[in-house]
Formats: sequence, C-alpha cells, structure tokens
Amino acid sequence: MSAKEKGMLIVISGPAGSGKGTVVKLLREMIPELGFSVSATTRAPRPGEEDGVQYYFMSRDDFEEALTRGEILEHTVYCGNYYGTPKAEAERVLNAGQDLILEIETDGAMQIKRLYPEAVTVMLIPPDADTLEARLRGRGTETDDVIRTRLNRAREEIALSGKYDYIVVNEDNGADRCAADIAGILKAEHHRPCRMHGVTDNFFN
Repeated sequence: MSAKEKGMLIVISGPAGSGKGTVVKLLREMIPELGFSVSATTRAPRPGEEDGVQYYFMSRDDFEEALTRGEILEHTVYCGNYYGTPKAEAERVLNAGQDLILEIETDGAMQIKRLYPEAVTVMLIPPDADTLEARLRGRGTETDDVIRTRLNRAREEIALSGKYDYIVVNEDNGADRCAADIAGILKAEHHRPCRMHGVTDNFFN
C-alpha cells in the first residue's frame, strides 16, 4: 500500500497538565474524519471510565503476553502501570486510508518514530513550569508527592521536545487555538512531496 493510500500517523505527547486530552478532543471535533486508537493500560479504571472507551483495561499478565506476541505497537511504563497501543487497531485505521492520531507518552512516541519515520510528532507543553504546577495542583486530586513525581517526569519529557517535529504551547484558556494550530500542521503535512505521490509523476502524459 502506498504512502498516499495509507493514512498519516500523528503522535501527540505532553506532560500531565499540558492539556493534551482536551486539545485532542477539540482536534477530533475540528477534523471528524481523524481516526483514534484506544490505548491499553494495566491501571485500574477511574470512576466513569469504560473498557474500550477511554482505555482497554488489561491485567499485567495479559499485557505482557501481548507484548511477547508483538501485539503492542508501542508501550511505556508510567507510575508503575503499562500503557500501550494495540497494533491491530492502529493498522486497521491506517490501512483504511484514515489518518490516525495517537495521544501517547514520549517513550512510545520515540518507538513510533523508529517504526514509522514519516509519522508526524507534536509535543504539547504549557507556557512555563509555574503554570504546569498550578494546573496540577488545581486538580485537587493528587498528593504533594504525586505532584512532585509528575513535575520531575514533565522535566524529562520536555527535555525530549527537540526530537519532535513540532512544539505547540498550550496557553491558559488557549485549547481551541492550540487545536487549530495542530490542525494547520496536519493540513500542511499532507502537502509534503512524500505524501503527494502520483500528483506530478505523469503530469504531461
């Protein structure tokens, strides 16, 4: 299947508090035809979460068996739990010619970039460290220890931003503009020569 026939793979990463969940939701509303792959995790469901909607909730043994069988496209361990993308679901979307957006951690993003060098990677970050900490504390659901862990993790994640194709800053109350910026990136990416196979090949024939 040619690059034109296959969908484009888009990876969005960002530390906790970057607002990536909200931005991805808005982006999917702006571009309804975007495919979305539900990730798998070994963490317990939170109130209101449903299996197959927010995540596929798996036992640790089942996840590790899926890894051994090569059924997980990318994965990472975060706060003691596995997170990963089921390979079959991702390939189903891409092979149908539909663009696929993955909202994943930096570990997984680097794995994807090695497997799919043509993938478009976007790092979403808050405007500064103070804003990030304020957002985490504003949730009111996490202890100081957890917040410190998340801030340390954020430092590690943002340090990898130079390996991404794009960095987008999500200002406070700026999720709509942030999603629009990413939509513009995706539109431009579709016009790269590597994704325009056949357009000029036989232009004068």
